Amino acid sequence: MTANPTGFEPVFCTIVPPHVLDTLAQSQDPALATPARRSLERDAIERTRRHLTTVIGAPAVAPPKGAAADKPHRTVYDARHRTELPGRKVRSEGDKPGKDATVNRAYAGLGATFELFLKSYERNSIDGGGLPLNATVHYSEDYNNAFWNGEQMVFGDGDGEIFLDFTIPVDVIGHELTHGVTQYTANLTYFGQPGALNESMSDVFGAMIKQYTLGQTSTEADWLIGAGLLAPRVTGKALRSMKEPGTAYDDDVLGKDPQPADMDHYVRTGRDNGGVHINSGIPNRAFYLVAEALGGHSWERAGQIWYAVLTGGELAQDASFTDFAKLTVAAARQKFGDGEELKAVVDAWTTVKVPTNG
Repeated sequence: MTANPTGFEPVFCTIVPPHVLDTLAQSQDPALATPARRSLERDAIERTRRHLTTVIGAPAVAPPKGAAADKPHRTVYDARHRTELPGRKVRSEGDKPGKDATVNRAYAGLGATFELFLKSYERNSIDGGGLPLNATVHYSEDYNNAFWNGEQMVFGDGDGEIFLDFTIPVDVIGHELTHGVTQYTANLTYFGQPGALNESMSDVFGAMIKQYTLGQTSTEADWLIGAGLLAPRVTGKALRSMKEPGTAYDDDVLGKDPQPADMDHYVRTGRDNGGVHINSGIPNRAFYLVAEALGGHSWERAGQIWYAVLTGGELAQDASFTDFAKLTVAAARQKFGDGEELKAVVDAWTTVKVPTNG
């Protein structure tokens, strides 16, 4: 394959972990197994397509000439249950809401993500340079996922049995777009601990985008990722819990949420790119603990520390949890001194049993 001239790693990131779809695919109920198998097949095709892309991470479309630096440039497409991307354009920047609620939610979620990064972190879109935000809805048939493919967002409608429309939770939209921010900054390798950090960064900013949209403080927030996504028949609250990893669902079909809450329960596996969606529970909980200890809005202090590490240039692509934890300590000290912020960061990593010194 031709060398990648941009330096971006070819990453295909989904919100639903493959182990969840694998479990559903083994169900004896065709209504559950068929959509899961079809979704896994689509993910495999898109993942392969991503790896075969020669120029990775280059913007598909440049910002429009004369575009304001403080405004998003959104376009929503409708795949009409097919798989060709991006599909038919159905809403452009500035268009009024239409009758399709899925299109409207995608458009609003793109805007909410743009706004948080701009107003809280002075970042102009996910690449920092005004990258247009494109999304495709109604992808494939009964598609049980949403993904970032390096250039745009894609949302399935869900099967209606286990998953509902993937535009419903705004944190899912924020999560996937944050994979783009990571792609353009630290570009964390999507395997093992750096892959779990990659996933965790998306959960962290997805949660903050949800809290920002709702005007919630850290104490008021539910710290759930994908709340409202699970169909009524599922025994569970969401895909993941940052506050209590391992408690998001416990269902006869889906099984039990496998996320660990500390390093004593770290899961060693070759599946899911070395457990990137599983072990992300550990840094997720660390961020929650920092935000909870500091109070107020999570994006104001805890988020500033995490953002500084993600974009500061010192986070290696193959960073371990310990590497990341040490950098958050340094960032807390640099931004806030030796006060409560530093203590909150050190205490959080100590609680999840990730060392920050030595």
